[in-house]
Amino acid sequence: MRPYELTVAAAAAAIATGELSPVELTASVLDRVAEVEPGLNAYVAVRTEAARRAAERAERERAAGRAHGPLHGVPFALKDLIDVKGQSTSASSRVRDGHVAEADSTVAARLAAAGAVLLGKAHTHEFAYGLTTPQTRNAWDAERIAGGSSGGSAVAVAAGAALFSIGTDTGGSIRVPAALNGVVGLKPTYGLVSTRGVTALSWSLDHVGPITRTVQDAALVLPALTGDAERAYAEGDLTGLRVGVPANYYFDRVTPDVEAAVRGAVERLRELGAELVDVRIPMTRYIQAVQWGLMVPEASANHERTLRTAPELYGDDIRVLLEAGELFHAGDYLRARRARTLMRREWARLLEGVDVIAAPTVPLTAARTGQQAVEWPDGTVESVSDAYVRLSAPANITGLPALTVPVGRDGAGLPIGMQLVGRPRAERTLLRAGRAYELTRPDAGAIAPGRVASAPRRAEASLPSP
Repeated sequence: MRPYELTVAAAAAAIATGELSPVELTASVLDRVAEVEPGLNAYVAVRTEAARRAAERAERERAAGRAHGPLHGVPFALKDLIDVKGQSTSASSRVRDGHVAEADSTVAARLAAAGAVLLGKAHTHEFAYGLTTPQTRNAWDAERIAGGSSGGSAVAVAAGAALFSIGTDTGGSIRVPAALNGVVGLKPTYGLVSTRGVTALSWSLDHVGPITRTVQDAALVLPALTGDAERAYAEGDLTGLRVGVPANYYFDRVTPDVEAAVRGAVERLRELGAELVDVRIPMTRYIQAVQWGLMVPEASANHERTLRTAPELYGDDIRVLLEAGELFHAGDYLRARRARTLMRREWARLLEGVDVIAAPTVPLTAARTGQQAVEWPDGTVESVSDAYVRLSAPANITGLPALTVPVGRDGAGLPIGMQLVGRPRAERTLLRAGRAYELTRPDAGAIAPGRVASAPRRAEASLPSP
């Protein structure tokens, strides 16, 4: 196995014993970046020499007995919304040309203190305002979308061009691209990870979290982001865990492949000792209205000055959304806030009876590049963005933690994700359940092909179904 193929846990163990040096690991990942980046375009910028220097520093510290934990010497990527002092934070937008951060974000500072090696900044859908990241290609199929808005972050991890990455999630922007690229994405409880120094899209919905190839790796990265070394989980069976299986909403309008894979994964949880409980999701008719009713006016408020002075610098799709947000009435925004309060109460009641909700992360696998809409068998037509946000939005509205875990592939060989949603600050429960499931899959942590654009296409073998 080449070093870039290692999980964070395996790399940390090899570095701790001296079997692998941070310099060797970083060199291997940078070589992988050079191999796949022309075809994937996951990165805005790769700081090759700075990464090599950071790896050399990490190796000197390890040799001197001053390692800083499991992320010491491990290469990672940051979504290009997250400030690093002296580096550009472009938000993948012309609006930010020439912008240089004056200070580290809290997240960047904590990862630096943990000894992690920053490779560079990963692409986002412009200002995180979308679910496709159009400039980046899917790691499993270059003719498919990467998902967004943390598309570059997910693709880099899936293709072995980073051992982990950090994304943001306002309506599913960690979980959607993670699911579409066959990796793990964790949206922590609202406020658990600081957003200081992170370009905001919607201040009441924004979250920051890790994207990794395994649940075990997510559990290693999360404490570095929160500053809480005690945030761990216990491995073992799931005896006593109550898993809520939605009887409405989450399995409505999903593809047969997605439904079969997720229901198979839920059954695997039962085999591991969990008790399955049928549940009904509350206030479903209001979910998307509340999501957009909060996000759109808040995003427009964040961009008010630039939208007036330089609207031509925005992409057409983003400018239209920002202009639409300026038409929102204050009363509509306040009604969305009141509805969110009610939804939080109802979800709290729902979670009194179960420990986690298990459901699809997204209703379909990665759409083809340029695809605008999805037509369902019942005649319903929805935009690709609406389809992807539909199942992820509840966790943003309520602020509840949510974890997506790969659970198989569809008939075209594209990854499928299962979403676990839990109580506030119950990340350990989600990680426990996700890790127990993950240990039953021999393909956990698999590297995507990450095809170079000029390479001939070839058929890929499907991963085992649950």
